Amino acid sequence: MGKEKGGFLTPKAIANRIKAKGLQKLRWYCEMCQKQCRDENGFKCHMTSESHQRQLLLFAENPDEYIDSFSNEFAEDFLEVLRRRCGTKRIHANIVYQEYIATRNHVHMNSTQWETLTDFVKWLGREGKCVVDLTEKGWFITYIDRDPETIKRQESIKQKEKMDMDDEERTSKFIQKQIEKAAASEKCRHETEFTDLKREDTEEKVVFAMPTALKKSDQPSTSKLTENVLKKVSESKEKPELVHTPKTGQKRKSALEEIMEFEEKTKEKKNRKDYWLHKDIVVKIIFKKLGEKYYKKKGYIKEVKDLYTGYVKMLDSGDTLKIDQTHVETVIPSLGKTVMICNGAYRGQTASLEELNEKKFSCTIKLDSGVLKGRPITNVQYEDISKLHQPS
Repeated sequence: MGKEKGGFLTPKAIANRIKAKGLQKLRWYCEMCQKQCRDENGFKCHMTSESHQRQLLLFAENPDEYIDSFSNEFAEDFLEVLRRRCGTKRIHANIVYQEYIATRNHVHMNSTQWETLTDFVKWLGREGKCVVDLTEKGWFITYIDRDPETIKRQESIKQKEKMDMDDEERTSKFIQKQIEKAAASEKCRHETEFTDLKREDTEEKVVFAMPTALKKSDQPSTSKLTENVLKKVSESKEKPELVHTPKTGQKRKSALEEIMEFEEKTKEKKNRKDYWLHKDIVVKIIFKKLGEKYYKKKGYIKEVKDLYTGYVKMLDSGDTLKIDQTHVETVIPSLGKTVMICNGAYRGQTASLEELNEKKFSCTIKLDSGVLKGRPITNVQYEDISKLHQPS
């Protein structure tokens, strides 16, 4: 009997399995037969095989159907990887592609209608499946989630925000009615009339009755007076009076003022967020790693990308930077200028700057709109307001 040649644990078999695990060259892969060849000679032998010829005959009958099926499968798998990889976050297209082709049995791009990854990314943008933008580093894509559950969740959030706005409008109307009612009651209150002092012309004489001098017998002695005073002092120590006098300078708050104070605290608690970027506010860059060209320079928020980042257009150079809110700070203008309230109870409203308190790092402002228009608001922190950009 001849010696058995092959075996599962022979070095050649092990080497073949190791080579088969990794990704091979794309030009040596046959999509119709789903066969990967390791070198050019193997791919040439596969091209001349009978099974490959039969697959080519099937492809020749209806080539468009095969290309469309391969393209649809490639796009679906690519978008699934993008959705699982980063959701709706912005990411480089090549990173997603490298993760997609890591699966050995994936649909190769040479069998689809797109010749390059750039063509495929442009197609995603035209079809509205992703938000596509080109930068110096390449193509970036953002997945658009059209899942019914996600859309339903977003609609419920919008409906809740609308209901909250309705509650705020209802409360503002109630406050306005209370203000009108208080103003009407002030008008109806009787005002005290002051008249001039008029002296009547009379000839009556003014007589002062002087008390007669006391006799020595009627005058109390000094010893008795001191005894009475000491007795009263001792009684006052034994029985202290429990009368609380109000502090001077304090004024009792009216019901309207209490309602307004409660409403202001409720708004403060609701509108106080950990993000404060708003469009068209002037900010100063405090991030040193951007270089001396931009450090301590001012710009305005051209667009808010998400809750914590935005695009800043520099006022001096005109450059546009994408920057995080931790890398900038608010700008306090001169008195009388318009500011935007970035955080707190009156978030998103404009006001005029009236007074600065440098010791407490706070200021006093007056709202430009709303129920409390023209009412001064004190103790507003510097980081809660910023100068409003006025385009020239």
